[in-house]
Amino acid sequence: MRKLFTIIASVAILAFTGCAGASSKPTAANNPYVGKEVSTYLVGAHMDAKSVQEKLTAAGFSVVATYKPIKKGTTIVFTNDALKAQGAKPGRAYAAVLRVFVDDKAKMISFTNPIYFGKAFMQDDFDYDVFAAQLDAINKVFPGLKGSKDKLKFEKLAGFHFMIGMPYYNEPDVLGEAANKELLAKAKKYKKGKYLVFDLKLSDNSTLLGYDLGKRTKKFVKKVGRANAAILPWTIAIENGKAKALNAKYYIAISYPLLTMNDFMGIATVPGAITKELSKPLKK
Repeated sequence: MRKLFTIIASVAILAFTGCAGASSKPTAANNPYVGKEVSTYLVGAHMDAKSVQEKLTAAGFSVVATYKPIKKGTTIVFTNDALKAQGAKPGRAYAAVLRVFVDDKAKMISFTNPIYFGKAFMQDDFDYDVFAAQLDAINKVFPGLKGSKDKLKFEKLAGFHFMIGMPYYNEPDVLGEAANKELLAKAKKYKKGKYLVFDLKLSDNSTLLGYDLGKRTKKFVKKVGRANAAILPWTIAIENGKAKALNAKYYIAISYPLLTMNDFMGIATVPGAITKELSKPLKK
């Protein structure tokens, strides 16, 4: 039994360190990230949430929602026409928004890197020029941002999974099936809209929702690292008669690439709890 456990542990470690993703071809010859690591977040000096929103607006973005994922912290969800056009493509709704976490406790701000999450969520549809433009727009009004310690090699982003047996981007949780209008109505009606943070129409056949989690469930952010609290709110894509959410094991791992096996074991019940909570509003 001990020998078997050792073999399993060895495979898990190998998977985590060497099999985090499959290679994928870049879509633009001028992509400077090919062959390099990409920071998950862009971190800068603290400013209040109102000032951040004003700067985002000045940069041509629209603020979709503000949300409190953790005490003394605010996530600002934002978008623009270019991002929404990318998110309107089949199966790519999650790429329609970017986020910035304003941490009033640690006195910092942290943006989701458009290159990192753009490649992860757009997969082979990734258009470097589109997402590089978002990065440039952010850097222009928030000078001095630095890459986080969290990072992954560019080629591993599209095929990322935490380890053998863990889900990929293209293995989301299907939360409900019905006509798009019916699914959207259910999400808005559940608990009188208490958990719906935002709904963003991407096309006549695609809507992205931001959804809150229960107090107990979302405490995992505090446990594995508040610096990456921009992971919340969770998003649900309603498209072609299905409501889907990124599998929690995938989304947590891609948002916390420094997460170890022990860290994941410490929140082992969280992915299941997330799927269960998100499914409730959308059941038949």
